[in-house]
Amino acid sequence: MTETLSRSHALALDAADPLRHLRAEFLFPQHAGADQAYFVGNSLGLQPRGARAMIQEVLDHWGSLAVEGHFTGQAQWMTYQELVTEPLARVVGALPAEVVAMNTLSVNLHLMMVSFYRPTRERPAILIEAGAFPSDRHAVESQIRFHGFDPATDLIELEADEPDGTISMAAVERAIAAHGPRLALVLWPGIQYRTGQAFDLAAIVRLARAQGAAVGFDLAHAVGNLPLALHDDGADFAVWCHYKYLNAGPGAVGGCFVHERHARAQLPRFAGWWGHEKQTRFRMAPEFVPTVGAEGWQLSNPPILAMAPLRASLALFEQAGMAALRGKSERLTGLLEALIHARLPQLLHIVTPSEPARRGCQLSLRVAGGRERGRALFEHLQSVGVLGDWREPDVIRIAPVPMYNRYADVHRFVEEVEAWAGLG
Repeated sequence: MTETLSRSHALALDAADPLRHLRAEFLFPQHAGADQAYFVGNSLGLQPRGARAMIQEVLDHWGSLAVEGHFTGQAQWMTYQELVTEPLARVVGALPAEVVAMNTLSVNLHLMMVSFYRPTRERPAILIEAGAFPSDRHAVESQIRFHGFDPATDLIELEADEPDGTISMAAVERAIAAHGPRLALVLWPGIQYRTGQAFDLAAIVRLARAQGAAVGFDLAHAVGNLPLALHDDGADFAVWCHYKYLNAGPGAVGGCFVHERHARAQLPRFAGWWGHEKQTRFRMAPEFVPTVGAEGWQLSNPPILAMAPLRASLALFEQAGMAALRGKSERLTGLLEALIHARLPQLLHIVTPSEPARRGCQLSLRVAGGRERGRALFEHLQSVGVLGDWREPDVIRIAPVPMYNRYADVHRFVEEVEAWAGLG
């Protein structure tokens, strides 16, 4: 084995890691008195230690101030969402007025499609990837039916054209060109949840807009994982969750981007009181005057207790910076890939593209021998405190998250697989 793939080299990388202090800012599930090797930040991020204090602050204000908590102090509830606006905009590469933390991902997706999926008889179709996350598919199918069209003809699902179930940009380009005159909306993932494939968002925007289609992104697996440039890329909208790489807790409040070119547009939307312009909101007038920007799509006042953990996580992203996190992510995932190729080539097959630009931190793995053997390995790893996750029909997802995973964690994963397979 080369020196760069040795455990001692991994320990040296951990010791020299400028982001190593961030690991101590998170709580780890325990196994046999030690931290789990936790590779499931792509499903639920770990709890930031600061989250408890942020929640306690809200509880304390509720207890001591009651309704006056809405109007008292820097963290008053009337403007609480604004505490996350600027750091969230930096994470996704947007202007502050283009982002808002509200609702949950699928709710936000429906709200965005009210405004940006405007089908006509000539142009009724939505393009998504085959095997999209079920919630996205349910949402677009129901929107097509709601507008009186037929998903059998108007929901276009682009099949994978690469051997491991990934989709080339050439295939995306061909599909958009072939269906262009009928496309009302292209809805695409930043990262495909099962394969871990990342996409060129700017290129997809250019292709969709050239055909006259609106374009939106589901960034559930991309936000906090990849550096994003939503404003410059030019999508009409994007939606995401904060409970994965943004570490805001189970069922956390979601996020939404609306490009500034729509900030004052008279678009159809479902309106609610909290989306009304702030200066006149409390006049309680019957007419709806939307807040300029993404906040104009809000419906209700924000869930303060649910938003508090997001503040704690975003403070850590502010410390680290997305560029530094991405650099470490490429090295961590690159080490995992190299170790699998060197030590487990007959057992594990990597589905995720090998080019760093086409993936985030997740590697999706298939186990030689089929589903039953894959499940057996997955359950063994759980039993020894190495936690990935399983996605049907046959994929183990391992995501070394740069915010809190170590190079030594990657070695531990490989060593436990070797032990299970009798290769150690």
